Amino acid sequence: MRSIQMLTRQLEQWGRDCANIYSRNLSKSNRLKRGTLPQGSPPSLPRELPAPPGPGSTKPTTWTKGLQSRMNSTVHSPVAVLLAVTCLTATIGQRFYNQPQLDVGTIAPQTFIAPFDARVEDTKTTEDNRRAARIGSSPVLMIDRPVSQQIEKVLQRVLDEGTQLRQVGGQFPFVDTTILSTSTQLYLRQAQEWEYNVVVRAAGEDAPMGDIPGNSDPDLNNSSPADWAVERGLLTDAGQQAVMELQAYRKRGGSVPFSGLVEQISQARQTYRLAVAAIADTTSVASTHIYGLNLFELSDEEWIQTQSGLHNALKRMLSQGIPGGLPKNILQMAVMIQLEGQVPQGAMELSQNLLLEVLQPNLIKDLERTRVRAEQAALEVKPVFVSVEQGEVIIEQGEAISQSQFVLLDRFDMSRREINWVGLFGFGGTVTIAVGIFWLTERRVHPKLRRRDRCLVLLLSVTAPLLISLGIPYTTLPAVGLLLGSFYGSILSGTVVGLLSVLLPLGMEIEWTYLLANAAAGLISGILAGRMRSREELAMVGGVAGLTQGGVYLIGSLIPSATAGTIWYTILGAAGIQAIAGVSWSIVALGLSPYLEHLFDLVTPIRLAELANPNRPLLKRLASEAPGTFQHTLFVATLAEAAAKELGCNVELIRTGTLYHDIGKMHDPQGFIENQMGGPNKHDEIDDPWESAAIIKKHVSEGLVMARKFRLPKAIQAFIPEHQGTMLIAYFYHQAQQRAQKEGREVRDEDFRYDGPIPQSRETAIVMLADSCEAALRSLKDVSEEEALNMVNKILKARWQDNQLGESGLKREEMPKIAEIFVRVWQQFNHKRIAYPKAALSLPSK
Repeated sequence: MRSIQMLTRQLEQWGRDCANIYSRNLSKSNRLKRGTLPQGSPPSLPRELPAPPGPGSTKPTTWTKGLQSRMNSTVHSPVAVLLAVTCLTATIGQRFYNQPQLDVGTIAPQTFIAPFDARVEDTKTTEDNRRAARIGSSPVLMIDRPVSQQIEKVLQRVLDEGTQLRQVGGQFPFVDTTILSTSTQLYLRQAQEWEYNVVVRAAGEDAPMGDIPGNSDPDLNNSSPADWAVERGLLTDAGQQAVMELQAYRKRGGSVPFSGLVEQISQARQTYRLAVAAIADTTSVASTHIYGLNLFELSDEEWIQTQSGLHNALKRMLSQGIPGGLPKNILQMAVMIQLEGQVPQGAMELSQNLLLEVLQPNLIKDLERTRVRAEQAALEVKPVFVSVEQGEVIIEQGEAISQSQFVLLDRFDMSRREINWVGLFGFGGTVTIAVGIFWLTERRVHPKLRRRDRCLVLLLSVTAPLLISLGIPYTTLPAVGLLLGSFYGSILSGTVVGLLSVLLPLGMEIEWTYLLANAAAGLISGILAGRMRSREELAMVGGVAGLTQGGVYLIGSLIPSATAGTIWYTILGAAGIQAIAGVSWSIVALGLSPYLEHLFDLVTPIRLAELANPNRPLLKRLASEAPGTFQHTLFVATLAEAAAKELGCNVELIRTGTLYHDIGKMHDPQGFIENQMGGPNKHDEIDDPWESAAIIKKHVSEGLVMARKFRLPKAIQAFIPEHQGTMLIAYFYHQAQQRAQKEGREVRDEDFRYDGPIPQSRETAIVMLADSCEAALRSLKDVSEEEALNMVNKILKARWQDNQLGESGLKREEMPKIAEIFVRVWQQFNHKRIAYPKAALSLPSK
């Protein structure tokens, strides 16, 4: 601490020395001619300082304040860096404060013996066991009724298609079974054409083969046609049976009934061929791929019994429930068991195929009952205690310390807890690197960051580990990202959130899934918030951040575990809580942002939009008390906004700053010609250029008083004096010179110049130029674009030569571009209109 104090005192002494050196050179700099730079900066002063003010200014301390501000920034920058590193290291590096030297996995340097009896709970092991029980508990399933109903509808549709196919094939049996058996009818319907012809011919003739023309075998002359076909190997057993039954029918009924029977058989064969073709044509019926020729081997009665059995078996299986991922062989076995005794034996194979085709899992997880079961399983896990008796050896020298041994060592204060200085200083070095990265990013994307802005960034950063230190696995990163994004832009916000996401796991104990979810929400908030322009849009960003936080946590919890897919329901609730937390942080950030904006004097796009609302009290007063000034303000704002867009400046800041730049004219509205509305000129009655100049100058000082009273941001207040700079009030100055020649009175330049300062930013400089050109552009009538451009260029050149823009950052080569923009806007306002004839104006409107 002493070294830090000594360093601080040295830095403060260095600052005082620099201030003394500056004060000795101030008188010399004030003697320089107007518009010239110092002829060489003193060795102790930075070379990049702006030029001192001209001799006409009554407040040369503007340059002094700029120098002093830069010097203070230089003096305090090492202290600020040291403060930032110290605060971040102290708040985030908590794991190094009370770190045991003898931790799990380290080698015991000696033998440790218990000094007394103890029974200690191993909270870490207990929590691990409860987490494992919670995750490993089996899910509670329930039947999904809509799915079951859908499966039943699919089965009915498939059976209806089977019935349609059987109707195409015709009725079966197609004749009475007393005439032909069912097996014979099946054979005759599906036999090949040549085989069927042989059967019919053999059944229709009783003559020996010797009497049949074409027979040349003398051994078969006395054989019947049926015997001949069998001996030739043309008929199977089923064919022989068909011949016998047909012959028996022919003998009983005669040739005429037999011919009718053959006709019936031919028709049945024809419809059967149509049905076979329908099965082959997959475009005709959607589910024909399920059916085969065995569909037509069932009688109509058997088909009805099959349909009934299938429905009964399906209902039983669906009521018992079919889980997802069930192996196919187990499902096939379950189908066989359910169909047994329900369908005819000949329909067993077809029924199995039908059920396996339509069956789907109909069991889903009951999330609520599963959660209850998981919590019950976790509650049933008993706490793990580690016991030891007095004098018992806890661990031998040279052994690796286990979790249970560490619990006992920690209980007896033998784990040697102390501050890990090496680790803490190493972490401090990492924090220093992070602060350096932030500083480089700041210099590149936000070089005008003030000291109070850095304090706010530091304050928000040190809140990130707050909840973790209390044992709550959440960070404020979503709120930090949203606030910094809306205050300073996406890049700076993303940098801070990214650096904190790296530092937090290095200095604190936090699970990576929680950290990753919070970091993702913080990055999303910061990136999107920098582009938002209303509180409503920021609220939407909070919703997106919440979804991101919950989604990342869910994915991060599911990916690393091989069994995570089966226990996702236990993680889903935690992911939902994470999403709610992300949204909650956005609500906190939105509630804090107005207070932080006022406390740290921030000008965010949202605050600027709110200040630019014409219903704000100050603007409403301006519109009613000084309407001419208000109209002048609107036109200046239009000119300045157009130039700001082209030059890449802060358009919101220029719009709002312009609306308030002339509020001081409300102290005496009639002292300004735009509010006189053609009435008498107040300054003609005063008839004193010195008093008139004082009235004109007073609108700046009074404007600052009003701005402070209404707590306008300093960035807006800067427009009030800087839009006039140290310009000369030329009209009254020349009037005073004329009167002085007659009266012999001295005319001092500073009495007719504004107090300044000159514009310190591109935005206030643009407003100065727009304010200077507004009245001139309004006065132009029936002039060409070239004439208007020449006049505007003259005005801008005069401001440049008067050294009003030297500290603004505007470049000389940008002046012609600004002039062109002003003239283009003037042309849009000064466009020509059609002249209406007087007769047209007197016509009544319809």
